[in-house]
Amino acid sequence: MQKKYVFAVIMTGMMSIGCSHSVSKKIPAFDDTTIVANKPLFKDFMGLNGHVTFKPGLYGQVCRLVRMYHNIDWDAKAPGDALNIPHTLNHINWKDDVYGPWKQHGFETDICLQFLSFGVGNPQYKTLWAGKEQWGYDYAKAMAAYFGPSGKEKLCTSFEIDNEPGNRFDRTLFSTLFRKMAQGIRDADPQVKIVTPAVVAGKGDDYSQGLDDRYQDTSVLPLYDVINLHTYPTMEKSATNENSWNRSYPEDKSLQYLKVIDDAIAWRNQRAPQKEVWITEFGYDACTPEAMKLRKDWALKLNWQGATDLQQAQYLVRSFMAFAARDVQRAYLYYYNDDDEASFHAASGLTRHFVPKMSFWAVKQLYATLGAYRFRRIVKQLESQLYVYEFERGDDPSVRIWVAWSPTGTPTNKKEGYQPKSISATLDNLPGLPVSVTGMATTDGVAPAVSFTSAGHAAITLTIGESPVYISMPGK
Repeated sequence: MQKKYVFAVIMTGMMSIGCSHSVSKKIPAFDDTTIVANKPLFKDFMGLNGHVTFKPGLYGQVCRLVRMYHNIDWDAKAPGDALNIPHTLNHINWKDDVYGPWKQHGFETDICLQFLSFGVGNPQYKTLWAGKEQWGYDYAKAMAAYFGPSGKEKLCTSFEIDNEPGNRFDRTLFSTLFRKMAQGIRDADPQVKIVTPAVVAGKGDDYSQGLDDRYQDTSVLPLYDVINLHTYPTMEKSATNENSWNRSYPEDKSLQYLKVIDDAIAWRNQRAPQKEVWITEFGYDACTPEAMKLRKDWALKLNWQGATDLQQAQYLVRSFMAFAARDVQRAYLYYYNDDDEASFHAASGLTRHFVPKMSFWAVKQLYATLGAYRFRRIVKQLESQLYVYEFERGDDPSVRIWVAWSPTGTPTNKKEGYQPKSISATLDNLPGLPVSVTGMATTDGVAPAVSFTSAGHAAITLTIGESPVYISMPGK
């Protein structure tokens, strides 16, 4: 059996490692304890990607923000065609069947105007748009006038102009369409937020456009409000990893997962300081062992591996933590539901066949626990040992919650036989003695209580593992 490592951490400055011997070592304090200005409450930060089968009554338990992949080619057969908003070609009524019920359940909707067969999904897309570029303006204006926050229906608050055109979409044509559509949205509803498609700092790739390529242009800057990121914790292909789709835990320093965000924020700070940064896609796949037996095609040949249900729950909550500590205004989780397919992006749901996974209950708990709170500061960030973040309640900043976890884990292709790590920690300088210490929920019902002992004035000792622990303290 693989040895389970236990770290004993004394927060006042001494550390002992292991069971048979100890060493004294000064623990470095994380020097960034500044309160981040204008941080959103968690209820205004956590979002979920949805589609027409989204069940607002079910998913209203985990968030109030939803992102919709709105297929433009459902609204018209081709650019230039007449529109019949809110009706689609396949007999869906966007108002009555989708956005209206979502609003009735308290959701705020971000509409991603996804090009699909009007874009790189069609080899003839450039011919399709030839001489029809103005239709992009007309379409976007009509959509914003009907669905936007200034319109009669008020069914959405933001629009994205395509999803992931990347470098595959003809640069000149997309630039024209982006300008046309953004201006149409602006002219119809100045209150609506305009969101870029998926972008990255630098040159871009097949799925993300480069910010340098077009979004710093002085004529384009007024046409958008939000820089849009998609980031996944995927690993590079290597001698020990047969593909580039397997994933690892959020804090793994070998990943580009968080670096993509930091680079985009740095770009924004230098070139577009008034823009918000949203993450509109991130997530982890988790299918059942039965589904893994049915792997086929490249997933089988290249040994694609998903996380366990427990790891998906842990890593999603910890991802929200990582994003909250950065200057990010929203983070939309991918995905709401899956059909238990052993393949990349095909097992990312919070539910499986609309039955909650462990991740559903963990994210529900996060939303319920921190919904009225905002990120305040990093208390401790000891790599590979212990992270502790502090949150303050929006209507009473003296009320605090600390979230603590071991920032460790394993790549999905090495999960068999992995022994999770835990930390025996003494946390001192608490804002107050805890009224409750709760572990991460993985089922319906009451979340597990975590035992702790007093360790002097404003200090407690407890065991912390890879599932986040919530330490709630009273206000003054």
